[in-house]
Amino acid sequence: MPSACDSLIDDIEDMVSADDPTPQERQYARKSIIPRARKRNTQQTTEVLQADSVIPGMQKIWMRTWGCSHNNSDGEYMAGQLAASGYRMTEDPAEADLWLLNSCTVKNPAEDHFRNSIKKAQEQDKKVVVAGCVPQAQPRMDYLKGLSIIGVQQIDRVVEVVDEAVKGHSVRLLGQKKNNGKRLGGARLDLPKIRKNPLIEIISINTGCLNACTYCKTKHARGDLASYPVEELVERARQSFQEGVCEIWLTSEDTGAYGKDIGTDLPTLLWRLVEEIPEGAMLRLGMTNPPYILEHLEEMSKILNHPRVYAFLHVPVQSASDSVLMDMKREYCAGDFRRVADFLKDKVPGITIATDIICGFPGETDADFQETCDLVKEYRFPSLFINQFYPRPGTPAAKMDQVPAQVKKQRTKELSTLFHSYNPYDHKIGETQQVLVTEESFDAQYYVAHNKYYEQVLVPKRSEFKGKMFEVEIFEAGKHFLKGRPLDGHEVFTPSIAEPLQKGEVSGLTQTMSAMMTSRLEDIFTLSVDLSRQPIQSHDDEQEQLSLGQNGSVPSSGVLTAAWSPWSLDREGLKLLSISLAVVAILVVFMWEKLH
Repeated sequence: MPSACDSLIDDIEDMVSADDPTPQERQYARKSIIPRARKRNTQQTTEVLQADSVIPGMQKIWMRTWGCSHNNSDGEYMAGQLAASGYRMTEDPAEADLWLLNSCTVKNPAEDHFRNSIKKAQEQDKKVVVAGCVPQAQPRMDYLKGLSIIGVQQIDRVVEVVDEAVKGHSVRLLGQKKNNGKRLGGARLDLPKIRKNPLIEIISINTGCLNACTYCKTKHARGDLASYPVEELVERARQSFQEGVCEIWLTSEDTGAYGKDIGTDLPTLLWRLVEEIPEGAMLRLGMTNPPYILEHLEEMSKILNHPRVYAFLHVPVQSASDSVLMDMKREYCAGDFRRVADFLKDKVPGITIATDIICGFPGETDADFQETCDLVKEYRFPSLFINQFYPRPGTPAAKMDQVPAQVKKQRTKELSTLFHSYNPYDHKIGETQQVLVTEESFDAQYYVAHNKYYEQVLVPKRSEFKGKMFEVEIFEAGKHFLKGRPLDGHEVFTPSIAEPLQKGEVSGLTQTMSAMMTSRLEDIFTLSVDLSRQPIQSHDDEQEQLSLGQNGSVPSSGVLTAAWSPWSLDREGLKLLSISLAVVAILVVFMWEKLH
């Protein structure tokens, strides 16, 4: 059935009458048209940019990490992802646009420092993002209100959180990573990272633990045990050695419990890792609680005797009183600790056993404390971490009857005096030892090396020694260190199989960078479109909306299409667009340098 329009017009040519000008006449008429100049507002215009107008990825970020090796590893991963995404990491908090604060919840003083840093950042009008165990365990604390939070298992999403924070938004990611309902060890191990020390790779082999210690707040943050598969850990170690690393630290809340949730164990992992360690490179095992290492003593003694594994083990005893250990719910007795220490000292000659002790746990009597002092006298630990008890909010120990503060302080002082009453290294003067240099001393006067027993040996600060293994003669011993003199004419060995990365250089860039940066550039280009659409506010309150697409419209996808032309923008739009394109160009150059 013909439409009403069809009944009036049989052909499109019928719309043109005989009196209308021909196309040639129209073209001739255009030549005589004089364009009238548009009267422009001569008053200065001011751009009104909303928070969303900020382009993320170009800001400077300062990061501070407190706490254990596991937390430091998380910090390295977060720094690497941010740098790989275009952000600039800085060591100067004053010049940073955003502070990323990676917290520790083990002790009150660490949390106090964290809280004070937040306050200081806010006083300086810095953007703040918090991470680590404190916000994971207590995200509703008053001083965390309005802040963006990265959960301990969400560090692979740090770029998303920081992107939103620099735009003025608050984002909180606190969930657990799971696969088919089973909790995972955490973020992927092949993410970009910036090693604090390019010679040392810190690998978290598992997160959480199997215990429920009554004083521990970390359990609230890290949760139950979740281990990484052996193959993923071996691959991470292999990649690290290919980037010039010469020392690997294995870390977790309890390395001895590794694998119990996935049907494997710590010795199985260690034997696989030993196969990957180049000659001269070393592996250091992290903290393990007595109950789980007891199951593997024979195998562990063989591993600790391996020439590429430090004969060092950190086994926290916390107290030598069985009644105190029971109140702590440590799941072992003092006799179990002695069995571990005695067996390893017998089977691994010269082994260093480090331990932790808590002074003034609720209910600890003078007799309990004396048992602990007797243990220290018996074993003369060369490395002893003494901690005055602090009740952590939300833990069972915080509700127990507390030891008076003055008594806790006195016991801490007494134990510290006992520890400093002996010199564990005096008998080593005159020995010849092989050492590996990985660090610089705090006073910058020496290089720091470690011998087979992970004892600290200070050597002359010569550039040719950094990252090298060589022999020294021990000529001086202090409470916490030895001093070594390099032997004349002895070979200086390089354990690294590749040139180490430069300080601040991103690890793992080539494996993950392509996809990440493609997505990143798309995001920034999309943001440049959004920027150029911002209204321009003039002094006479007249608003003009810039048009980007055909007929003044913007493509529904939010990304420019091929039909778009920059000539449809006015001067202000072109200025904003040129700035945005310059940002993209800078990022491309930055990534080209990193990849080549």
